Amino acid sequence: MLVLSRKKDEVIMVGDDIEITLVDIRGDQVKIGVSAPRSVSIHRKEIYDAIQQENKAAAQASKQSVASLAEVLRKKEMQAKD
Repeated sequence: MLVLSRKKDEVIMVGDDIEITLVDIRGDQVKIGVSAPRSVSIHRKEIYDAIQQENKAAAQASKQSVASLAEVLRKKEMQAKD
């Protein structure tokens, strides 16, 4: 992990097109501004983690739905053969 010291209004560059600006510092709270292309998603870590959990749950639900649908189709196919 890279650790940098910055003062208010100073900027950190990430690559060529992402700027992180220290907007305000008050006590133990720091406000930052992030300028990045629209194609770059920017989230607080807790929001990012929640999104990842939701994506995993949705993917699992989709797997279960496909398995259930396959079972229904197998049963119909067996009934059609009888």
